[in-house]
Amino acid sequence: MYSLILFAYLLGSVNSAIIVCKLAGLPSPRTIGSGNPGATNVLRLGSKKAAACTLLGDVLKGIIPILIGHGFHLPPSVLCWIALAAILGHIYPLYFGFKGGKGVATAMGCVFAIHFLLGICVGATWLISAKTSRYSSLSSMISMTLMPFFALVLIGPDSFIPLLLITLFILIRHRSNIQKLRLGQESKIFQKK
Repeated sequence: MYSLILFAYLLGSVNSAIIVCKLAGLPSPRTIGSGNPGATNVLRLGSKKAAACTLLGDVLKGIIPILIGHGFHLPPSVLCWIALAAILGHIYPLYFGFKGGKGVATAMGCVFAIHFLLGICVGATWLISAKTSRYSSLSSMISMTLMPFFALVLIGPDSFIPLLLITLFILIRHRSNIQKLRLGQESKIFQKK
């Protein structure tokens, strides 16, 4: 189990945005927009393909270690700790000076792999929040905040603490977004043309 937790952290530390941008000959996502090495910031570089590859890479970093855990028949509560390691790797990557992304895409990959219905609930919450508020960051924070409570019902109490820790780390990474939301400066999605 501990070796899988270490593997999840090391895999999570592989930053998809930086690698994809380098391979595509694009500037580092750390140098534009929010400076966050994630799919949304890669999209700001004008490459939908690079952004999609980044998103896929971030999601797979969450899915792969959980699927390996399923292969060893680990219980969902243990899989949640492995998910925490993968997300900590994404947020605090060993290979990139412990300065990574916000962890939402990797978290989504994890929850779908841990329990598909949990993933559906979290994903649906994000979509409904995004459609209603038109703020991606707010939708991410709402869906991640509700995630441990969904898991409490769908998986059981042993999943609550690791998923709550995931929520807390993701909310900490969204501090600048919270400030922008308060000031009315956060960028919206689904803007009407």
